[in-house]
Amino acid sequence: MAQPSKESQINLALQAIQTDPKLSSRRAVKIFNVPLSTLLNRMKGKRARQDTHSASSQLTKLEEDAIVKYVIDLDSRGFAPRLNDVEDMANNILAARDALHVGTH
Repeated sequence: MAQPSKESQINLALQAIQTDPKLSSRRAVKIFNVPLSTLLNRMKGKRARQDTHSASSQLTKLEEDAIVKYVIDLDSRGFAPRLNDVEDMANNILAARDALHVGTH
């Protein structure tokens, strides 16, 4: 039988604590085999690392995905994607919404 992921175990522990007010966080840690510090951080509202998007990133996840698709498409057709072409594409996307260009500011 497949092992549940750590993230799903943390979510189950959070749900159990919310459902049963008598269940302590320390008891939930033992039942669901998750780190206490992680559970306490999630109870305070901290999001999972994979659910966050860097605050320093200028592009949205959707915009980044579009650029990745573009690079993969170029590569699959035998064209080597050049860094300045990718940078130009990112700058065009940012210019469309009046944001700063990529690079050092």
